[in-house]
Amino acid sequence: MRKKIVVIGGGTGSFITLSGLKKYPFDLSAIVTMMDDGGSTGKLRDQLGVLPHGDLRQCLIALSDASDTWRKLFNYRFESGDLEGHSFGNILLSALEKVTNSYDETVEEAHKIMTVKGSVIPVTHDKSRIHVEYQSGRVLEGEKFLDEKSIDGDRIKNISLVPKATLNPKVAGAIEDADYIIVGPGDLYSSIISISAVEGFKKVFEVSEAKIIYIMNLMTKSSQTPGYSAQDHIDDFARYFGRQPNYVMINSEDIPKDVVEYYKTESNDIVVAGSVKNVKVILKPLLSPIRSNKKSLHDQVFAHSVIRHDPEKVAAAIVEVVG
Repeated sequence: MRKKIVVIGGGTGSFITLSGLKKYPFDLSAIVTMMDDGGSTGKLRDQLGVLPHGDLRQCLIALSDASDTWRKLFNYRFESGDLEGHSFGNILLSALEKVTNSYDETVEEAHKIMTVKGSVIPVTHDKSRIHVEYQSGRVLEGEKFLDEKSIDGDRIKNISLVPKATLNPKVAGAIEDADYIIVGPGDLYSSIISISAVEGFKKVFEVSEAKIIYIMNLMTKSSQTPGYSAQDHIDDFARYFGRQPNYVMINSEDIPKDVVEYYKTESNDIVVAGSVKNVKVILKPLLSPIRSNKKSLHDQVFAHSVIRHDPEKVAAAIVEVVG
């Protein structure tokens, strides 16, 4: 019987993990955050009243067995005219939401169009935004603000959703059936912890018998994880999800100095492994040799990073644990 693996996170990190794992004989599901309100996704959400499709789109592409042309088309982003900045896939999913009778039907039809191998499951069907309170007392509402540079080292005290969001019932079924749950990589609060803030999620996650593998980010993010060590990431994860991961996977490769210097201009730095408590640490070379051009509109899957995890290296490391 094929092992059931559930990947939890946002579009970019989950894309990496799913792309690598798709080549192996696993039963794959992706639980996707639905709180994005920036860029093309945010514009369509505000103008059309649709749910945010950006993270969903990337996971659909990752698990798609459609032709390369269809995959490129789904990820194509217009560079001029009235549609400048919009992803074709986001527009298609928005239109699909308008002509279907429920969001379940929207996602089902998207699976058919993209010939998806596995399941991509929105964590909620409710329209909600991230509400963040910082230790300084500062309050932000909206995921787009969590992408902005912050230089004051202010840490997040609490995160919630406004209005409250209810759990998609399919999420509970996927978690209950899972043998392993892969978390990340991805922005700790906007891509990962936002999922735990959906009502009912934590209760289901806490009682799951699945083993949890946490893929540690390569770099900190000033607006979400300023100065965070690996243990800081794990502590915040456990606080919101209600349990510790069983394994934490950390990159062992050196990050080029010029890349580190670039990230420092954004007040970000390498996530220090340090000493991690009560979790089995897996040190592996996980760095992709390919660097992203952040100014390229066509590099949308990796538009928010210069370096990233390598899908094949990540998948191989996971397979060593899963067997």
